Amino acid sequence: MENSNISYIKEPMKIETESFRIIQEIINEEHSGYKFKDDFEETIIKRVVHTSADFEYLKNLKISENFKEEILGALKRKATIYTDTNMALSGINKSALAKLGISAKCYISDKETAEIAKKEGITRSMASVKRMIKEDTEKILVVGNAPTFLFQAIEEMNENTNISAIIGVPVGFVGAVESKDLLANQKIAHIAALGRKGGSNVAAAIVNAVIYYLAGRD
Repeated sequence: MENSNISYIKEPMKIETESFRIIQEIINEEHSGYKFKDDFEETIIKRVVHTSADFEYLKNLKISENFKEEILGALKRKATIYTDTNMALSGINKSALAKLGISAKCYISDKETAEIAKKEGITRSMASVKRMIKEDTEKILVVGNAPTFLFQAIEEMNENTNISAIIGVPVGFVGAVESKDLLANQKIAHIAALGRKGGSNVAAAIVNAVIYYLAGRD
């Protein structure tokens, strides 16, 4: 087998830096005139594009006016992050969370969650919300896969739930569009990926963008 003479970048940070350079170059060439609202939204949207290689997120990520203030404030107060899937949880940078003193949880695979779902005839995602709501802590919800998690969370929202912000980007064909449209019309601080696109990787990318911003990395 012949040796390849292809030259490629091997250092992780150099790869990331070059990726973001290319992203901006493509925006300049193919999306002329596009402007980010501020550096916070630029950080989020570019990281989602970096994760997905999908430039449609330039236009389909709806970020509420109060999202920056609310989510950064909640993180500074050490709010707990709750995800709908273990995949989203695994994609969040744990070292960055630890430095900020923030915890993240997912109840989807717990025995107690399965028991609640079976007893009430609901999805495990909905049962996860029912468990999470009972916890006396400030909450940030991160939804990348399960529209029923998002629907249930919106139904549960009241003065007792202590939810400060919702990242709602479930992907799919059944309920995904409708759940995100519903979120986009709520007063609570939110990001919604309008349309069918989204996913646990996108959800985690948004969380990482926010915590990197707070930590001063980006």
